[in-house]
Amino acid sequence: MENLDDKAAMPQATQTGRVKKTKKEATARSGVICLLVVFGLFWFLGQGMGIANMLKTIMNTAHDLLLNTVFYLMSICVLTGAIGRIFMEFGVVKLLEKLLRPLMKPLFNLPGVASLGAVMTFLSDNPAIISLASDKRFSTYFKKFQFISLTNFGTAFGMGLLVMVFMVGQGFFWEPLVGFAGAFIGCVVSTRLMQYFVVKNYPEYLEEEMNPVSVSEEKNKDEEEGKSGFVRVLSALLDGGKSGVEVGIAIIPGVLIISTLVMILTFGPSANGEYTGAAYEGVAILPWLAQKVNFIFEWLFGFTDPHLIAFPITSLGAVGAALSLVPNFLSQGWMDGNAIAVCTAIGMCWSGYLSTHTAMLDSLGFRELTSKAILAHTIGGLCAAVGAHLIYELISIVI
Repeated sequence: MENLDDKAAMPQATQTGRVKKTKKEATARSGVICLLVVFGLFWFLGQGMGIANMLKTIMNTAHDLLLNTVFYLMSICVLTGAIGRIFMEFGVVKLLEKLLRPLMKPLFNLPGVASLGAVMTFLSDNPAIISLASDKRFSTYFKKFQFISLTNFGTAFGMGLLVMVFMVGQGFFWEPLVGFAGAFIGCVVSTRLMQYFVVKNYPEYLEEEMNPVSVSEEKNKDEEEGKSGFVRVLSALLDGGKSGVEVGIAIIPGVLIISTLVMILTFGPSANGEYTGAAYEGVAILPWLAQKVNFIFEWLFGFTDPHLIAFPITSLGAVGAALSLVPNFLSQGWMDGNAIAVCTAIGMCWSGYLSTHTAMLDSLGFRELTSKAILAHTIGGLCAAVGAHLIYELISIVI
């Protein structure tokens, strides 16, 4: 009997050994591929920039992003978090929910309260939506699939005021408004598409509440409303600001890692054509690749010069950096009214989403959906640009 049992156990032991061997081989292959990709990327960058300059540029870019971008975004999060908490404390959120529900539901499939996020991001930047979303009273209005799509919805209006004011300052007036209309179209596409991806992967999120209000929370809410106005204002400001600091800390990894890579692949050497190791130098491979398919962008966006591709590509990492390209483009005669409208639309809609989407979804607790959000927003940004181009052409014909 013992011999029979041993013989019966042998195939199972052999199969287990094969499974372990397969897993080890898969791990070894993935490790080799990872090393090849990492060393291949550093070899490519180091060959053009020099190893020392490449490392200095990476460190200087990350350091500058931390000081001048992350802390700037953190300050925005603190201020918008405080303002948003004030609005929620004194019923502004409920008012927006009632007034804008007829508009928000058919267009974005979101509750009316989501419009507050659009206003906050338009006045500031993408992470402002996280300051609102982190508040439990705000999130109670959403189903889970709607709540996750807030990253796409809020990003589409990020830094909108800054972009439009900057374009007006360049001497264009109605073209930025056309760009805003294009960004609106892109927002609808991106938000709806993200909701579709979420429901497809997690059907239960279609009906699942994001953050149901418990009896104890309702009791605490009643107690809060019974306090004096001064105490309520002070508590709301401090609690909202504290949540903003937490959000600012949460976005640091995504901004530093992804933005640094995008900047190095977007920008070229210094003004004299040499590499010095300064921040924001790079190999400019993304604009070079875009120029190879410029005919597509000319057909879709109406761009008349291949250099204009640098604006949407730079907007992937930071729309502020993209705006810095505009004065030079205008002085070179590369930009016209159509380009202003299209760049306003795609700059506002994308507004550095590659560097913020990862951090935003990570802070909301849905990191696994980052790729879906990026895909949806990429399509949304392209639709924004195409929409702005078509609207501009239509207005030009009418005028």
